Amino acid sequence: MITQRSRYALKALIRLARSGRNESVRTREIAETEGIPQAFLEQIMLDLKRARLVSSKRGREGGYVLAMDPHQMTLATILRQIDGPVAPLQCLSKTAYQRCEDCIDEGACALRHIFAETHEATLSVLEKRTMADAIALADFHSSEKGAFGADVFAGAFI
Repeated sequence: MITQRSRYALKALIRLARSGRNESVRTREIAETEGIPQAFLEQIMLDLKRARLVSSKRGREGGYVLAMDPHQMTLATILRQIDGPVAPLQCLSKTAYQRCEDCIDEGACALRHIFAETHEATLSVLEKRTMADAIALADFHSSEKGAFGADVFAGAFI
């Protein structure tokens, strides 16, 4: 499960991606439209800036903009920047592997094997999917419920 911090970071990045790479958006606007506490969002935006996922502009037209193309921003990269390793167990982490303190034999650990399977499936999706994919999927599902109804779009992408 991802943290609230990561959820807010992803929501803010999606808001910036929808605005375009050259249009800056103020934290106050993101906080209001996305239902994020502004003080918490400001801390998150600083983390995203340090991670070079966003950049900031000062002044009257100031705010934040994406620093990268949304097609290049994988969800795994974003989650790692905000929360660190995405593995459910430290012994499964690709970026911060550590043997579990209480583990006698990793090869015989039942928890490790079952969590490895679920982690690999989740990670394969997170490493392939980008911010642009997340927006496209949300837009597609939103349009299915629109004025035309689900039947109109059911075969459109087949």
